[in-house]
Amino acid sequence: MSLRSAFISQRSLILTLVVLLGSGFLATSLLSYYASRASIRDNIVNTELPLTSDTVYSEIQKDLVRPILISSMMARDTFMRDWVVAGEHDPEQMTRYLNEVMNHYGAYTAFFVSNTSLKYYQAKGVLKQIDPEEPRDVWYYRVRDMTTPYEINVDPDMANKDNLTFFINYKVFDYNDNFIGATGVGLTVDAVIKLIDRYQQRYQRSVYFVDAFGRIVLTGADGGPQGATIGQQLSSVPSLNELQKKLPKPQSGSYEYEAQGQGHFLNVRFIPELNWYLYVDKQEAGAMSDIRRSLYLNLLICLLVTLVVVFLLQRVLNRYQRKIDIHATLDSLTRLPNRRGFDLLALKAMQEARRESKPLAALLLDLDHFKQLNDSHGHLAGDEVLAGFADDLKSCLRQSDIICRWGGEEFIILLKNTDSVTAHTVAEKIRKLAEQHPYRFDGTSLHITVSLGLTQWQANDTLHSLISRADRALYRAKQAGRNQICSEAAHSHAE
Repeated sequence: MSLRSAFISQRSLILTLVVLLGSGFLATSLLSYYASRASIRDNIVNTELPLTSDTVYSEIQKDLVRPILISSMMARDTFMRDWVVAGEHDPEQMTRYLNEVMNHYGAYTAFFVSNTSLKYYQAKGVLKQIDPEEPRDVWYYRVRDMTTPYEINVDPDMANKDNLTFFINYKVFDYNDNFIGATGVGLTVDAVIKLIDRYQQRYQRSVYFVDAFGRIVLTGADGGPQGATIGQQLSSVPSLNELQKKLPKPQSGSYEYEAQGQGHFLNVRFIPELNWYLYVDKQEAGAMSDIRRSLYLNLLICLLVTLVVVFLLQRVLNRYQRKIDIHATLDSLTRLPNRRGFDLLALKAMQEARRESKPLAALLLDLDHFKQLNDSHGHLAGDEVLAGFADDLKSCLRQSDIICRWGGEEFIILLKNTDSVTAHTVAEKIRKLAEQHPYRFDGTSLHITVSLGLTQWQANDTLHSLISRADRALYRAKQAGRNQICSEAAHSHAE
């Protein structure tokens, strides 16, 4: 096949792939869009809003965990229990303790009610005497008789001008598990309003709370449905008037209603800890807008995926070709260039040295008695030594130097911009490292030495003449007893 034919075939393949991918992605996106439009109402009513409601409910619980932990710590505090058991002799001690809790943990209020004296202790002092006939003290007797260790309740805070406050009321027991009082901290409703704003921004839904009497008790900073304010009856909101009459008791479930020409989806969830209802509201138009944006995003993603696939396909073809070239020039054991790779790199290095008039040194290395090592320990041990020695060579050289497995146990190195003195220093470093570095194989420590032949490149050298001199120097090093370095200069036999 000619080069032109191969190019046309490759282009046809890529074009066919683009058409198939584009058609498939487009059909999938459109089918998904129309299916989503058909099922969006059911999905929002039965899945999306209930899930958001569950998530908001979980986050409300999570945001109240810190004050719960503080209250738990207070209930288990040995000072508080010891102070009560000892007879509550110094009220100022309890006052200071509650004040420390408020200041240290940033609580809005902190309190303790003694079951013995029925005194209500607060950071400002003894607030009052608990009275079973007083409606505002009913919470204490409810806490005393409940089976759970704590409750979350919303009440006016008498110590702070009756500001509406989230109280975490925790039961306190002495060391014999006898109930001795209730303690806890309070979180301002303003802080919870900020949490609601955060939920609304995160989930793009309207979130508000309604009490058991149908009054809006908590909204975001911008108000509730159609701008309804805290304290307003939900039945007074025109769009929700009829809906309120249809809601069952408790008012949990999913509903739909119209407001100012816009369809709304509503999920209502009862929160037993607060005796309130959580309302999560979503506009239908906003839901459809999300679906349209999803379609456009899907189409954009499809286009990008198609382009990426085509780009990657082209890269894979090119990379596959490069891998073939690399494997042809790389030694599989040491991951060093083989002779073919070395020839390409060496010729380029010699051209640079000639052009820039810089010195170039060649080192030819041979592992001493390597055949004996193979015969004694096996070829796998020999391979381990070769790979380890190759790594040692890399550690002795610069990034710019050229290193190659010449064949068997022989290696060759070209040291760029290196004179004979520096080259000899490098060679000695390699010799010592090989001599001193044991190589581990199958629990055995293997030792080797290396003989090195060194020569300096000359301007009239060919690659063959350069390697021949290094080979003669290596031969002399082995003849002289191995584990040493011999040098040979051009036009002479020895230095």
